[in-house]
Amino acid sequence: MDHFRALVADNNGEEAPTLTIKNLTTADLPEGEVTVRVAYSSVNYKDGMVGIWGRMIKSYPHIPGIDLSGTVTESTDPRYKPGDEVIVTSYGLGVTHYGGYSELARVPASWVVPLPTGLTQREAMILGTAGFTAALSVQRLEDNGLTPEKGPVVVAGASGGVGSVAVNILAKRGYEVTASTGRLSEEAYLKELGAKHVIHRDELTETEQRPIRRPLWAAAVDPVGGKTLSYLLSTLQYGGSVATSGLTGGVEVETSVYPFILRGVNWLGIDSVECPMELRSRVWERLASDLKPTMLSNTIVNEIQLEQLPEELALILQGQVRGRTIVKLG
Repeated sequence: MDHFRALVADNNGEEAPTLTIKNLTTADLPEGEVTVRVAYSSVNYKDGMVGIWGRMIKSYPHIPGIDLSGTVTESTDPRYKPGDEVIVTSYGLGVTHYGGYSELARVPASWVVPLPTGLTQREAMILGTAGFTAALSVQRLEDNGLTPEKGPVVVAGASGGVGSVAVNILAKRGYEVTASTGRLSEEAYLKELGAKHVIHRDELTETEQRPIRRPLWAAAVDPVGGKTLSYLLSTLQYGGSVATSGLTGGVEVETSVYPFILRGVNWLGIDSVECPMELRSRVWERLASDLKPTMLSNTIVNEIQLEQLPEELALILQGQVRGRTIVKLG
């Protein structure tokens, strides 16, 4: 029986879970057709919500981590065999099902994506759910007519995971990118990723309750929501689109019908959790080819060990994590 280490969330009547590294065996793993020796996982805002706040956890003990990459060790599904390199992100991983902060994981075969040619397991987790969400945002924007000739694109929350990858992908594809951040100390970092302009997030915050303003952007990538999204909707050019994927700025959005009926703008919802497998696989293939960021290096990534996770999960909830943090497990 294999023994392995995992970061386990427990709750002893406390308001928030406690996080402890424990030694487990394969008997502790949940049901699933595919068992994976995990090489890397990553840190996302959602992981902090689960691990630090206990949000969405249905029962304890629980292993967080909504992303993993690794190598199949066992499989009862004929599509996968020992030695196959795979990616698993989203669905119930790390939320309703034991997740990626574990040296060994067992998951449903329907969640598994073969590692595309052109990506290493490490690169796949530098991307992770955040990178996938950024790429899906770009895919949806371009499906709705966005091209570099249409005009500038703004990325909110640009120094975070989704934002950093989105800035880099868009710049690589020839777009003029404006990066919005709450930390102007990150200006050099964002320009290295490809941003042409860097602005403070306050410049994208709705304060005057105006339903429509001077048109500024051909499109926007929005992992923030709240008052930022309200402002973005009011400043899109005619036929422009905003791809919304997050709620760090709040869940309430004040707007009106004017941007939609006067400028024909598109509000695109980006869901990485239940994204259909056909589209999911296509986006991962593109992340290994034409959408692959140029900065999958130490510029955008911070690598940590399992022991450092509790502190990092707390920091991401405080907005103190730049780019992508990956967890080395193998």
